[in-house]
Amino acid sequence: MSLPNSHEVLLRNRHLMQGRLALLGVSAGELLTDLPAGGMAMSEHAGVCASLSGRDGWQICFGYDDPALAAGTFDTLVVFLPKARAELDLRLALARWLAAPRARLVLVGEKKEGIAGAVKQLKAVASQATKTDSARHCQVWCAENIEPLPEFSLREWMTWTGIDCQSVHLDVAGLPGIFSLGELDEGTRLLMETLDRAPLRSGPVLDFACGAGVLGAWLHRWQERQDLSRLTIDGIDVQSQAVICARATYERNGVSGRIMASDGLPGIEGSWPVILSNPPFHSGVRTDLSMTERFLREVVRHLAPGGEVRLVANSFLPYEPLMKRCIGPVERLRENQRFSVYRAFRRS
Repeated sequence: MSLPNSHEVLLRNRHLMQGRLALLGVSAGELLTDLPAGGMAMSEHAGVCASLSGRDGWQICFGYDDPALAAGTFDTLVVFLPKARAELDLRLALARWLAAPRARLVLVGEKKEGIAGAVKQLKAVASQATKTDSARHCQVWCAENIEPLPEFSLREWMTWTGIDCQSVHLDVAGLPGIFSLGELDEGTRLLMETLDRAPLRSGPVLDFACGAGVLGAWLHRWQERQDLSRLTIDGIDVQSQAVICARATYERNGVSGRIMASDGLPGIEGSWPVILSNPPFHSGVRTDLSMTERFLREVVRHLAPGGEVRLVANSFLPYEPLMKRCIGPVERLRENQRFSVYRAFRRS
């Protein structure tokens, strides 16, 4: 399996990796095989972390709050460019907190991912940074003797946004890199409107790709306004920041339910009479339907007999025939110029 360009160009610069090594934002486990000295590898993606595990000499950390992360530990810190520009500041802050005295910081990223703009963020914390390589559509920047950060608290990076929909107000937690930070995206709003106009038949509920917990918190508050019984609303997401934010959102809004980190459904036990989703269709800067297609093929194993799957997606995405084939009869509850909300019930 070929490595991402950013990982390939890092291997061209092995000489930069000296002493105790930390890799922040790894996306392919094969990289560790080509770096036999070992070290620490962090990813905010649960599936990537699973693929990294079990490699001799490597400590694997999931996300920015992994308890194994320790201050002042590493001599070389490699930061891969995240897809969200705001997340780079967070990743650089973590790198500086992890850095030992006189540590080296290496930033790697592709041109199409925005490495040119990212260099400005790097120089804001390491003005002495210089470009050391340019290959495979990537750039490598290096800063010597970076200034360590004395403290790092993920909670200090958390923001709160008030959201209103169908006369329901809730507070939603946010962290850099999370989907729809600081706003309610149009697709989720459309899905919420269908939950108001075509209420669910029963609970408990699973929110797949739950993000910051918006759907679960809104549904909980909507049930309260209708004087209906409280629902248990579980959530699954692949991203560490989403899991952290969803748990915080649930706590603030009094929602009952588990928030689980998982790359899809195979690692999850249980079944639900209702499964909701506003699934992602991007991987980095590329369109990627594989996660949602895999979800639709696997969801029936976790759906109670006669249970409902309701999801919102961009109207051009080919999910309706796949839902019909994998779950059962499908109907469009709502649609606008961009999004469609589909509902399917499991065949008996």
